[in-house]
Amino acid sequence: MADPITPAVSDRICAHMNDDHAEAIALYAQVYGDRPATEQAELLAIDPEGMTINATSQGNTETIRIAFDHTLSDSEDAHQTLIAMVKQARQKS
Repeated sequence: MADPITPAVSDRICAHMNDDHAEAIALYAQVYGDRPATEQAELLAIDPEGMTINATSQGNTETIRIAFDHTLSDSEDAHQTLIAMVKQARQKS
């Protein structure tokens, strides 16, 4: 059974994404955050409604919020949603 999205689960997801999927986070900022010039990004938090990202472009960092297209039910839903979003973002970019 998947875990509910608590602050601890958010921290775990963020650490994994920042360590292993930095390019995907930048892509989320570029496509869903409407920040096409994003050079690097850091996932700060995730909750059932969306994610908060620090997006850096030309030395300037901006905190942005990206809403999900549905309310996440648990960590497995977060996992599947983030995968679907990066696949869709790659098609758009």
